[in-house]
Amino acid sequence: MTVQFDSTRRAAVAATVLAPFAVSALVRGATTANALQIGVIGCGGRGTGAALDALAASSDVRIVALADLFRDKVDACRGNLAKEASDRAAVEPARCFDGFDAYQKLLATDVDIVILATPPGFRPIHFAAAVDAGKNIFMEKPCAVDGPGIRLVMEKAKVADAKKLCVVAGTQRRSQPSYIAAMERLHRGDLGRLVAGRCYWNQGGLWNVEANASKSDVENQIRNWLYHSWLSGDHIVEQHVHQLDVMNWGFGRHPALARGVGGRQSRTEAKFGHIYDHFGVEYVYPAAKGQEAFGDAFVLSMCRQQDGTVGRVEEVITGSDGLATLRPGSAEFVGAKKWTFDGPNPNPYVEEHKRLQEAVRAGQHVNEATQVAESTLTAILGRMAAYSGEEVTWDQALNSNERLMPEVVEFGSRPVAPVAIPGKTKIG
Repeated sequence: MTVQFDSTRRAAVAATVLAPFAVSALVRGATTANALQIGVIGCGGRGTGAALDALAASSDVRIVALADLFRDKVDACRGNLAKEASDRAAVEPARCFDGFDAYQKLLATDVDIVILATPPGFRPIHFAAAVDAGKNIFMEKPCAVDGPGIRLVMEKAKVADAKKLCVVAGTQRRSQPSYIAAMERLHRGDLGRLVAGRCYWNQGGLWNVEANASKSDVENQIRNWLYHSWLSGDHIVEQHVHQLDVMNWGFGRHPALARGVGGRQSRTEAKFGHIYDHFGVEYVYPAAKGQEAFGDAFVLSMCRQQDGTVGRVEEVITGSDGLATLRPGSAEFVGAKKWTFDGPNPNPYVEEHKRLQEAVRAGQHVNEATQVAESTLTAILGRMAAYSGEEVTWDQALNSNERLMPEVVEFGSRPVAPVAIPGKTKIG
């Protein structure tokens, strides 16, 4: 496969979501001769942010290589890193790569850890190449946009296990003390038997990059990747995967089936590609082992990106003995075992890199690839149900031959995909 790069970015609401935390200052100071060497594949806002988070996690790491399809992205990332951490991120020009084979050139260097932060459509092939190259990996979420991509990630996750490579995913709630403490209580039974859940990422619109008439369709779409499902998976996959990951974490399993609705009402201009601006999905989670007599559990998922609407970013899990409400920076249980998290809650964007770095240094094997693949497929399952108007099973989504990400990507013509119409759009 010929692949290309662009950048991912934090959502426009990041400042609001992270408000409960103080953003960690970079850890400064001289590194040792054994400092971990980090390379970044995908040099936009998210890749640059992830690099800074990795530097903030420890004084004993260095950013030593950069790769992106676009030279302007590489140069901007290199300049920003040098400005923020010149003592540990002054990347040599010879280790700055751009073009179709940039990721391969970076993986051929001696980096210990590689950060994968391109648009999600490219994640499976980059993950596979990084595993084959024997690199430890920080992999941004989501990890794919379609069933074939998920299957590749799951296949290479097994190879990473065999090689004892460390893989940490950018599902930062799993690195946040408030969520970790809540899940410990939930899994020990403080809510009783889990019966239902609700999760939300409702907000206004996000960034947009206007098309440039001098550039090809493919380049314009990559630079404006959020609005094209072959690159982002649609926003239920690119963004709402966080909440669905929490639901899978809480219930301890993935759903078996999804029913969904969605559409494109307020974000209809051509600059917004063809993705939806809202989804509502009902997920059916099969009964836990030993609880079959109580029947399935149901999770309502809601996400939208519509200006002028009420915002909500949270997860709610209902049990037979209480209810948990989780948000970035807070967790509360009501019911038989009332509880409110009141401990320290450091920046989870930094904590996830700290976990990875500590595991690599200690020779401890951690691999979250299958976990993030299942959470990503949960989101893909919801998109497929909403796009088609059909009930879609987990196995249908996992084994689907619908390939949103083309096997060969190159500059040239690429018409924008039609907007999905439930009842007419078919699942693969």
